[in-house]
Amino acid sequence: MIELSVASDIDAPAEAIWEALTDLSRFGEWNPFIRAASGTPAVGAKLRVRVRPSIVVPLIFHPTVLVCDANRELRWRGHFLKPWIASGEHSFTLEPAGDGRTRFVQHEVITGLLPPFLSRLISREARLGFEAMNRALKARVERGRPARAAS
Repeated sequence: MIELSVASDIDAPAEAIWEALTDLSRFGEWNPFIRAASGTPAVGAKLRVRVRPSIVVPLIFHPTVLVCDANRELRWRGHFLKPWIASGEHSFTLEPAGDGRTRFVQHEVITGLLPPFLSRLISREARLGFEAMNRALKARVERGRPARAAS
């Protein structure tokens, strides 16, 4: 099993982040990790997600949405080839951080036969991708917003 989390504080309310996060059809405009996504983020729905890790080999998943709690959490579960080979449960959570800011957390648990053999590669690629996506999401939702006054 591999477990990984990456968090970022974003100077925007959860609603603005949620809007960008659930507008799957626009991921290609800003998201350097999940290059394309389609479907409706609703519990039980199947999505199509194309991830481009830094190793340049695109991966396509068809996860099922497990949780879609507006402005709080989006979670899905998908697999690579077959669930017993490699499965991942990925969540995006939004937590209040005070002063109109939000903590955005990506978390993934990867299980199956393959992950233990490739744990260093998978962990590195996932972390790089999560960090890149978090930076891009932050830039997207903070763009055009007035700076917070210094306290």
